Amino acid sequence: MSSNEPTLMMSSEQLRHAEQLSRALSQPPASVRGYQILRSLGEGAYGSVWLGRESNTGKFVAIKFYTYRRSLDWSLLNREVEKLATLYTSRKIVGLVEVGWDGDPPYYVMEYLENGSLANVLSTGPLPAEEAVRIARALIVALVHAHGRGVLHCDLKPANVLLDADFEPRLCDFGQSRLSNEQNPALGTLFYMAPEQADLKAVPDARWDVYALGALLYHMLCGEPPHRTDDALKTIHDAQSLEDRLTAYRRIIRSAPTPNAHRRVKGVDRRLADIVDRCLHVDPQKRFPNAQAVLEALDDREAYRKRRPLIVLGILGPAVLLSAMAMMATQLVSRTFQDSESNLIASALDRERISVRFLAHSVERELAIRQAELEDISKKKEVIDAVIHAAKTGYRDRDQLTELLNAEKKKIETRVKVQGRESAESWFFDDQKGYQRWRHPRGVTSLDKLWNWRDYFHGLDREFSPETVPADIKPTSQPHISTAFRSSETHQYMVAVSVPVWNEDRTEVIGILAQTTHLGQLLAEHTHIMKGKNQLSADNTISLVDGRNGKLLDHPWMTSQVMADLSDERVEQMKWTPDQLKRYSKDLQIAETHPPTDHDHIVPPFADDSYDDPVGRILPHEFGEKWLAAFAPVGNLKWIAVVQERRNAALEPIHRMRANAEKFGIWAFLIGGTLVGTLWYFVFRAVSERDEGIRSSNLSLSTGTPSEVKTPTDL
Repeated sequence: MSSNEPTLMMSSEQLRHAEQLSRALSQPPASVRGYQILRSLGEGAYGSVWLGRESNTGKFVAIKFYTYRRSLDWSLLNREVEKLATLYTSRKIVGLVEVGWDGDPPYYVMEYLENGSLANVLSTGPLPAEEAVRIARALIVALVHAHGRGVLHCDLKPANVLLDADFEPRLCDFGQSRLSNEQNPALGTLFYMAPEQADLKAVPDARWDVYALGALLYHMLCGEPPHRTDDALKTIHDAQSLEDRLTAYRRIIRSAPTPNAHRRVKGVDRRLADIVDRCLHVDPQKRFPNAQAVLEALDDREAYRKRRPLIVLGILGPAVLLSAMAMMATQLVSRTFQDSESNLIASALDRERISVRFLAHSVERELAIRQAELEDISKKKEVIDAVIHAAKTGYRDRDQLTELLNAEKKKIETRVKVQGRESAESWFFDDQKGYQRWRHPRGVTSLDKLWNWRDYFHGLDREFSPETVPADIKPTSQPHISTAFRSSETHQYMVAVSVPVWNEDRTEVIGILAQTTHLGQLLAEHTHIMKGKNQLSADNTISLVDGRNGKLLDHPWMTSQVMADLSDERVEQMKWTPDQLKRYSKDLQIAETHPPTDHDHIVPPFADDSYDDPVGRILPHEFGEKWLAAFAPVGNLKWIAVVQERRNAALEPIHRMRANAEKFGIWAFLIGGTLVGTLWYFVFRAVSERDEGIRSSNLSLSTGTPSEVKTPTDL
């Protein structure tokens, strides 16, 4: 056994005795009838191996004597012989010839493989990737055979792989093996042993052999098994007991980074690297379940490698041909539309004019519907009576009013849900002085507080502060859409729709019924439509602006989280420049100096082919470029609806066609040459590989001379 492959199976006393036995060994421990013993092949902790020749046939064999009697576990001989006898039909496992149970010492005779162990080969360095795969595949076949017979090897490593005259690998040393239904632990060799195997209470599992197989393949590719470092060896060596060493080993394997040196080895493709990684996964549940699964993965890799040239040829050839045809077609189109940039812009702006008109109408219609719903409630006699009754009691008895308004709200919300509209954020009723007497959802901080300073109450198109409310303030006598205000909870802009509640003879306003909603909810219908038509994206968006001061009221970027993180100064930056405000408000007749727009006179939308989004001042990389935009007023609210599209995105087809026109001649030549060259490359490669395979086969048949006899060193 080589020094760089420590085992956890022998005690220190056994090792010392083995060394003494090795030094004293000069003659065969015994003679074996029918065999001539020639020379020693090696020694180990439990005995020695000798080269012998069968007297009748002259065939070379290896005879293993169990000479270490004092502390020998005789079950080792029994177990190894039993497993070899079970697996005698596999040509990938060292064959058992004869067993001498009654010998003194006991022995068994097995095939002699003259090229020694894989450990000897790896002592000179790693193997080429394909040679490593060839050896691994043969060992996997051996493991599949063993697992199929219910035998788990439990100690797969280079020293336990012997090479025959043709350098075909053969699996040996089943001293640590277990039957699949056994419950006894089996310790393997450090850095080939699965972490969960390094436990004296572990139950044998086929995935132990899968891990060892991955470690062996990694060793063949990289020259060292995974995780084996000087620090790791020192940590394990310094442990005081066997259990401490096992614990240290498990900790090293599970905490170390995933080995990746094999991914840098020449000839290791992604599929092979993935197979190694899965075999070496520290979690047994994520490994291959057994050797058969590893074999199938290698078969899939080999099949893919054989198909790859044809796959590439089948995909690349038509793709290049189609690309060439597409580019030529693009050239023809680009020549036709070289002067179409202005037409494309005009067409995009026309679309946006239509879209923004619909957007403005959608917002106006939604507000009108909400206003009408509130008016219907405010005119109901039972609601008016409930308000009068509650007012007479100083709103100490408002249960009837609360019940009625909750019921009416529920009816409206049910209808809204059926219609697919957005629900209001909150509902409330203020008495004629401005005290809030009902709210849903109930707000403890706002109920019975004075809100006469809010625009929804007085309808003066402005917000007072609680300290500056005029003494003669009165509730609005007309349905009203308030100025936009920022929510204290979401920090987004909201609007309130309010209607007066008159007494029965309509001589006095006895309260205000209102609801609030986020402005983004008013844009929801149009947003859903644009998404359904794939018209809403990072290149296409909609927003809402206050036409009196240019303040940005709603924008897809203005989410609750974003607005909460922005300071008031940053929010103030998100507004139109004075030039923009002057131009757009004038064209849409929204400036303060203009009278409210007459419903009979619809102001047509207008467009700008070089619009600056106010959000671009905060996020220049996302919104700082020029936009194509259309604008339309929202009823009499002095709001402006905006539909915008990135200018570069809209003009991308023109830019692409212009670039293609310039490169057409070069690309046509390159593509034609590449197509022909690629086809010839794969044809030449396929022919070369076939010829190389024929040459290799012929060479093997013509040079079948026996190899020089080598001595195995691992017992």
